[in-house]
Amino acid sequence: QVQLVESGGGLVQAGGSLRLSCAASGSISSINVMGWFRQAPGKQRDLVARISAGGFTYYADSVKGRFAISRDNAKNTIFLEMNSLRPEETAVYYCYANINRHQHWGQGTQVSGTS
Repeated sequence: QVQLVESGGGLVQAGGSLRLSCAASGSISSINVMGWFRQAPGKQRDLVARISAGGFTYYADSVKGRFAISRDNAKNTIFLEMNSLRPEETAVYYCYANINRHQHWGQGTQVSGTS
């Protein structure tokens, strides 16, 4: 059984910062790509950022220069540092990971921005 647990969401003013964490646990043989999606009310789930086991990163254009994804392979954990948050980035942020060649998802953490 594999589990992804997110933390760090909350309420933040426009221009503020938050740091999300996602820890993988359970019967893990290998972890490849890990990353974050977000889903705003009434919208589709979109990729925010991802990071490979080797540390290669990808960001959606809308967050480049403001968000930073990082990874601690020893702890099977990724982080998403979010700066200059915008109210329209209010969404549930979901962690995902390719673990043991299967895609796994966290339960999501709410990020709410206020103007």
